[in-house]
Amino acid sequence: MIGSSSAATELAALTPWPMPAPAITAAERLGRLDKARRLTRDLGCGALLVNAGASLNYFLGVPWGASERLVALLLPVTGAPLLICPHFERGSLEAELRPPFDQDRVDLRLWQEHESPYALVGQAMRDLGGGKLAVDPAISFEAVTRLGRETGLELVEAGPVIHGCRMVKSPAEIALMQQAKSMTLQVQQATARMLREGISTAEVRDFISAAHRKVGAAGSSFVIVQFGRGTAFPHGLPGEQILKDGDLVLVDTGCYVQGYQSDITRTYVFGRPTAEQQRIWDIEKEAQAAAFDRVEIGLSCEDVDAAARAVLVQHGLGPDYDLPGTPHRTGHGIGLSIHEPAYLVRGDRTPLAAGMCFSNEPMIVVPDRFGVRLEDHMYVTEAGARWFTEPQPAIDRL
Repeated sequence: MIGSSSAATELAALTPWPMPAPAITAAERLGRLDKARRLTRDLGCGALLVNAGASLNYFLGVPWGASERLVALLLPVTGAPLLICPHFERGSLEAELRPPFDQDRVDLRLWQEHESPYALVGQAMRDLGGGKLAVDPAISFEAVTRLGRETGLELVEAGPVIHGCRMVKSPAEIALMQQAKSMTLQVQQATARMLREGISTAEVRDFISAAHRKVGAAGSSFVIVQFGRGTAFPHGLPGEQILKDGDLVLVDTGCYVQGYQSDITRTYVFGRPTAEQQRIWDIEKEAQAAAFDRVEIGLSCEDVDAAARAVLVQHGLGPDYDLPGTPHRTGHGIGLSIHEPAYLVRGDRTPLAAGMCFSNEPMIVVPDRFGVRLEDHMYVTEAGARWFTEPQPAIDRL
């Protein structure tokens, strides 16, 4: 029950996840490279440039963050992958490489601080026989500008390659995401139990990060905690809030499991709900269910968004983004990035395919009073949608 326990009791009861999902295999990573090569060839390009960040992790298993220094994978349509890297980072990068991407399978191209990494890319392309270069859409505008200016290469935006690989998740990816989401759901349940009148949002955030560590994550990937009026703002208000009887509580948080993300939101009442809080909560739950039920292979993403919004209109909310109503899209793709294509929003006509994973969160905002967001995640199967986590059953129960 909400508010029935304490932080110390709940933390003591949490234990590391008992059956961790297996890591992505070497064979699966090699298959990803083969698919990327095929899609790059379909774009009419001779190679793909993948920036440090989620996509480098996806293809090589190297969790290296992007910075002003270029660290990137250059993947020819034929031949071994190349890694562009600062010379002084060589040891650290080699320590991240695992079979099948050890030093015998990846060609390191190193640059000193006074040298241009873009010149290295240009020389590598000449060594490969030239041709167009497909460029990761996540690379900064500055980097793309310098790459074009310093190499003279014809650059092609590689969204069809990157998204074409990452949008549809394998069973192994879904298992890692399932673990992350199940861990966060357990943390959400513990959080609801430890609440007390007078607790601050800061105390709740600290508890959530500690709870994620207790279940085996490296803390929280993010935490949003809002009480009362703060729940009317989709990503909250600055400053700290103190919990009072009758407040709505909105908790949005997640964690990583081997880079894969969770992102679950719960909204519930501390005390007894008012009639208006109950009404809006019930409409939110109905809209979330309508989006889930609309999922079907071949249907467009925007149709799922439309199904959720139709429920709001039936109850006199909206339409479109008008408030009271839903101010943002129904959902986003998720995987190694917390927000990634495709999106459940008007205008995204991407057809649904088995293995796509989405948040389902058609938040309802009553301006300057309160908001309700119920966010669970689902993945597409041949038989429709399947939940990673079961939705919240009631406004006063998780």
